[in-house]
Amino acid sequence: MQLQRDGGVATIVLDRPGTKNALDVEMTDELTACLRDLQRDEDVKALVLTGAGGDFCAGGDVKGMGRSGPRNPEQRRAAMTRYRELTLALLGLDKPLVAALDGVAYGAGMSMALTADIVLVSSRVRLAMVFHRIGLVPDLGAWYTLPRVVGLQRAKELVFSAREVGAEEALRMGLALEVLAPEALLPRAQAIAQSFAGASATAMSLSKKALQASLQSELPTMLDLEALAQPIAAGSEYAAEAVRRFAAKEPAQFRWPSA
Repeated sequence: MQLQRDGGVATIVLDRPGTKNALDVEMTDELTACLRDLQRDEDVKALVLTGAGGDFCAGGDVKGMGRSGPRNPEQRRAAMTRYRELTLALLGLDKPLVAALDGVAYGAGMSMALTADIVLVSSRVRLAMVFHRIGLVPDLGAWYTLPRVVGLQRAKELVFSAREVGAEEALRMGLALEVLAPEALLPRAQAIAQSFAGASATAMSLSKKALQASLQSELPTMLDLEALAQPIAAGSEYAAEAVRRFAAKEPAQFRWPSA
């Protein structure tokens, strides 16, 4: 795994050559620890998650599991505890996470992508909930995230069939926000992340947490949360500077980059 920093943006690159960046024990633990460190780092305002070598992530390291021999229930439970911690680290980020998917995003790789706030894909991307092909069930939180992204019936179809989804279908389903040429994928992801780095960290964190809670909350609850959050956002130094800039007709600190 590689970690690159540019201003307020941290780019995490999954990098296991020869495995299409499949998750093994070491990379799972390293990624979880990295996400927790970045969450605590006040200088980091946004994150990009991508893969090296033309692929995002092939999922769990199934070949490595096979080479290690049969595992007892305790060993399997330990492995799932690792995935639980990684899932919580991903979904627990209160900073924007942009995923840039090229090549394969299979199994746990697709599950990781579902935890991102913004998902960009290359024109050659291939996504699949492949778990049923090998007699397993989705992990890394996909039972929770997938229905929230594509709806319940479509989520069932993707899980039950274990079929592959290409770039344009991913766009139509809402699995991806944009489809880009492979060479344009990472620069676009980093441009979006850099724009987030210029936004209010307070407002971004409040909005992210509220939106994540919205699908299991009722309207009165969300209105109460809104009433609590807005005074916090409005009282920030960022908001005061934004109002000053607006009144002075100066450029805004935050602007979404054009495609």
